[in-house]
Amino acid sequence: MRAFTQHQGLVAPMDRSNVDTDLIIPKQFLKSIKRTGFGQNLFDALRYLDEGQPDQSCEGRPLNPDFMLNQPRYQGSSILLARANFGCGSSREHAPWALDDYGFRVIIAPSFADIFYNNCFKNGLLPIVLDEEVVDQLFREAAAAEGYQLTVDLTEQTVTTPSGEAFGFEVDDFRRHCLLNGLDDIGVTLEDAEAIRQYENERRQTAPWLFGAGA
Repeated sequence: MRAFTQHQGLVAPMDRSNVDTDLIIPKQFLKSIKRTGFGQNLFDALRYLDEGQPDQSCEGRPLNPDFMLNQPRYQGSSILLARANFGCGSSREHAPWALDDYGFRVIIAPSFADIFYNNCFKNGLLPIVLDEEVVDQLFREAAAAEGYQLTVDLTEQTVTTPSGEAFGFEVDDFRRHCLLNGLDDIGVTLEDAEAIRQYENERRQTAPWLFGAGA
């Protein structure tokens, strides 16, 4: 998993509440568990005017010109600005996979669905909760200024606007440690690899039958 310390990126504003995981990555794309290749189908029902299918090339598909990710000013966005209850619905881990594969590193919203919020951290995305008034301000500024970028610092836990105004956010210590060091669940376990080896060696001595000895 990629480590996250500081990121500066272009903001894409998605001005709708209750965006569920089926809207983030529709159900027909859930057959694959490769974690990659989902970016082209992120928000598929909103980005395209036809219905996408698994393993279908998106080249030549009719684009919805009103959807923000299809507009030239938001090409290359890596920070998604959203409204309340982002990521609600089913617990599919494909949702953060699709956002990451597209190129997003940060999602800012007033609130997130719990399971989606947890899945983001496990997959190297940083979901940031800011007060609704602050999110409203960021939406206004992003609409007013083409090329609007934010700087996100996980070490300092701040979001900074182009004018230098900074907003603090909270991330619990364990999640922050994992993101700063690029640790998924397996990586966290491997931090204790030496202790695990020592325990196994001791168990081989005290309970050899567990390891097939004498079988």
